[in-house]
Amino acid sequence: MTSKLEQLRSMTTVVADTGDIEAVRRLKPVDCTTNPSIVLKALGTDAFKDAFEEAITWGKAKGGQDEAVIGAIADRMAISVGAALAELVPGRVSTEVDADLSFDTQASIDKAHQIVAGYKERGIEKDRILIKLASTWEGIRAAEVLQKEGIDCNLTLLFSKAQAIACAEAKVFLISPFVGRILDWYKKSTGENYTSETDPGVVSVRAIYDYYKANGINTIVMGASFRNAGEIEALAGCDRLTISPQLLDELNATDGNLPRVLSPEKAKAEPLVSLDEKAFRWAMNEDAMATEKLSEGIRGFAKDLGTLRGQIAKALAA
Repeated sequence: MTSKLEQLRSMTTVVADTGDIEAVRRLKPVDCTTNPSIVLKALGTDAFKDAFEEAITWGKAKGGQDEAVIGAIADRMAISVGAALAELVPGRVSTEVDADLSFDTQASIDKAHQIVAGYKERGIEKDRILIKLASTWEGIRAAEVLQKEGIDCNLTLLFSKAQAIACAEAKVFLISPFVGRILDWYKKSTGENYTSETDPGVVSVRAIYDYYKANGINTIVMGASFRNAGEIEALAGCDRLTISPQLLDELNATDGNLPRVLSPEKAKAEPLVSLDEKAFRWAMNEDAMATEKLSEGIRGFAKDLGTLRGQIAKALAA
């Protein structure tokens, strides 16, 4: 019998949630997704030592240590990681707009344009990348503009159906609803243990998937942030799943039947909903988990981005 990973590949596009070059080469995912935490970790490895030094040299030639130069160097480093991953996967690589721009629509659009231009300088066209934005109201509005320009977006830090509905209305290319972080919140809040079937993160992604498929919404659903293989198996059949190398290895080493759980044909019919800004913000206000995890996620990514900028400033001063 084939491994559960191979069975999963037959019904779901497998994406690697890592910047580990060797893991991507070994596991052969279709796409790769990164975030500031992954980029920071990748740049600390030998594989990207030269990329770090090249970006610092490039930055010094730009003449200074001001915030704009440091930000441009950080972008260059993120694109270096993304470009290396793009050489290994046949599909797309997600690159994230700075977390501290999550509440600034125009600044997010401008940063996305800079990222696209940076990839183009390396011969990588926009159809090989996804611009990753936090699923704030402002991030979704930025994605709406970018999508109309032909720049596909990945809306991340998505914890609620309200966020998913707003993304669908903006005609976003792909959303990344988080599973494990939702589970973390509920375990801490309730003190309960959950099975794969009762896991609140799994339940949330299933509801979003059904809503999209029942209403003919083309936005891709890519489950993310998994805590265990059971969560992944419970979402078999989802459009895409972005999975850590550790869990990919676990699935690859596990035999046994993996039944398809999600499919467009099984989607439960639901009425189509429209959300304006007021309704979106109220829905988020009423969802303590989504509000807290979105804010926490933005703070976490911003912290790692700040750490990277600090390392850049130190290297520039050396």
